[in-house]
Amino acid sequence: MTTEKPTVEDVEETSPDTEASPEPPDDEPAGPSWWHRDHPTFTALTGFFTGLLFVALVPATYVAVLSLMFDNQKVEDLFPFVLVTLVVPLALVVNQRTRRFGTYFWIGIVLTAVVVVGVAALVLWYLVDHQT
Repeated sequence: MTTEKPTVEDVEETSPDTEASPEPPDDEPAGPSWWHRDHPTFTALTGFFTGLLFVALVPATYVAVLSLMFDNQKVEDLFPFVLVTLVVPLALVVNQRTRRFGTYFWIGIVLTAVVVVGVAALVLWYLVDHQT
């Protein structure tokens, strides 16, 4: 009986030490396979969602920290200084290397603010119009 398949005796024995290890080549960065920083939409998506989180988290964190240190009146007086943090996305737009990220950062900030104000106005209109 002849077969083309190797038999148990024909198979070379390999020890776990001599097996080929799946090491990434030197030109590829070590990291998850889904993490494609060179993809055209990576910068746009990360910039947009960073802007969204910036609008939601920075003022809330600022107020939380100030309310731990001061009374409510002082916190209300110091709240406008949160606008100083807008220097960060402005600096990102000015720098040539981070300009695309900074642009999408601003788009995320502006669109989030527009949606929040629009929904608030719509809810307020509905509540006032249907009060009776």
